[in-house]
Amino acid sequence: MYDALGLEGTRVVMIAIMVALGAGGIAALFMALFWPKRWRLPYSAEVGFVAILVGLLFFAEYSSTKTYRAYESRLPAVESLGGAAEAPSGQTFDREITVLAFQWGFIFFDEDGRASRNAVKVAPNERVLFRILSNDVIHGFNIPLARQTAELEPGTVSYIWMQAPETSGKFLIQCLNYCGLGHAQMKAWLVVGDQEEGGDEA
Repeated sequence: MYDALGLEGTRVVMIAIMVALGAGGIAALFMALFWPKRWRLPYSAEVGFVAILVGLLFFAEYSSTKTYRAYESRLPAVESLGGAAEAPSGQTFDREITVLAFQWGFIFFDEDGRASRNAVKVAPNERVLFRILSNDVIHGFNIPLARQTAELEPGTVSYIWMQAPETSGKFLIQCLNYCGLGHAQMKAWLVVGDQEEGGDEA
């Protein structure tokens, strides 16, 4: 298994902030419970804490949208390389890949059960069917190259199919539904041909 994104960038910063705020909130709770009754958390501190959380939410959404728009602006002008299906029948595909979405990443399983995290490799011109599931909250699965998006609800199965482009390359896959503080970095790579995945085998 490999991780195409690595532990770096905005994702780790947001997770570190989330852990720090959680620890700070628990510490404040114990202080309120066990310090003398005359000690109270100032109202301004409560407002500030809520403002920080709201600010983080908007920052995560802004970062994700900015990444998506910057990537989409460089895509070739094609109508679609794929489609969505509820339960595809009567169609043939070169590969079927099962995708498990979670906070905050994707795991891809091929027909033999081999797993890769945050990257999937396909051959040029392959017709690929993605069978997509979520194991926690609502996520989005978007392949800008194929102009296709699926919304993933826990307990249901969604499908997207696409035909890989003729030329090799590394193309973005991204969650488009806000799913928590790590949403901004919930990305993966569709690797076509001989491009390096950018991750370490594990």
